Amino acid sequence: MTRTGDADTASVQRLKRNRIRSWRRGTKEMDLILGPYADGALADLAAADLDAYESLLNENDQDLYRWYSRQAEAPERHARALDLIRSYHGF
Repeated sequence: MTRTGDADTASVQRLKRNRIRSWRRGTKEMDLILGPYADGALADLAAADLDAYESLLNENDQDLYRWYSRQAEAPERHARALDLIRSYHGF
């Protein structure tokens, strides 16, 4: 059984880990797209959307940028996460 304090700590650590992964991508373009999004939106995401975002972070930056900018079609499994990120940035 998980205590509430343990769950809260795990949640905070998960958000911190994802913020770091968002800001330290490997390309400056993706740092500037994902970093502000992580700082401003991750804490408010539903659990399923946070899971989807974590899955998106496992992709390489070249693909992410092409999907984000709609230069290439993104896999369906990443469509919602990309839509949320685009919406956050006003696209």
